[in-house]
Amino acid sequence: MPDFLSNSQILLPILVLVIWSLIMLLWTAATRLPTIAKLGLGPESGERTADLAALLPKEVQWKADNYNHLMEQPTIFYATAIVLAIAGLGEGLNLYMAWFYVGSRIVHSIVHVTVNFVPVRFTVFLLGTVSLLVMAVNGTLQIVG
Repeated sequence: MPDFLSNSQILLPILVLVIWSLIMLLWTAATRLPTIAKLGLGPESGERTADLAALLPKEVQWKADNYNHLMEQPTIFYATAIVLAIAGLGEGLNLYMAWFYVGSRIVHSIVHVTVNFVPVRFTVFLLGTVSLLVMAVNGTLQIVG
């Protein structure tokens, strides 16, 4: 293994979250496409995502909404984890927080696409955000320190 990858354990949570995001993409397609066909919606219905979303049952749209969420805040996680790996800080607390963040995103997804109970979803999101903040602050302190 090259020296720069000797502290690469934190890269595994990144890959797990990428795989989860792709699973959510497949879940979105598996629910949306049959619903679109069943409702007889033509190509013009999807010219704007918001227009199509308004025509689909909310339970179907939740999957697409969640996939979009996985393209938002996790980008900060990816950047943070990669910086920590490059800086040789991908172990210990940073690694635990990375795994916690990934777990929180998976739980958030499952809540979002099944029951979508917002208080639980928000709490899980908040806890994951705190773990991301801990990673970023801890990494910054270690790099500056």
